[in-house]
Amino acid sequence: MSDTSITARVHITLKSGVVDPQGSAICQALKSLGFEAVAGVRVGRTVELDLTGRTEDEVTKDVFAMCERLLTNPVIEDYRIEILSSS
Repeated sequence: MSDTSITARVHITLKSGVVDPQGSAICQALKSLGFEAVAGVRVGRTVELDLTGRTEDEVTKDVFAMCERLLTNPVIEDYRIEILSSS
């Protein structure tokens, strides 16, 4: 195994068409503060993972599996994996 460390970031958002009450509340608050150009807000979350001893391809495959099995609800959420760094 290698001492290589790779950081992966997973950006998770609700699928379009899924009601986002937190996003709606933020949108209304921004408008009440005078930001009238804001037409909509979607709230998501980010998960950052540090993995060692894996190649970039292995990390991508593993993180995809993590998303499908635990990190996301594929029925109502979309996600995007970003590989940030390796050392």
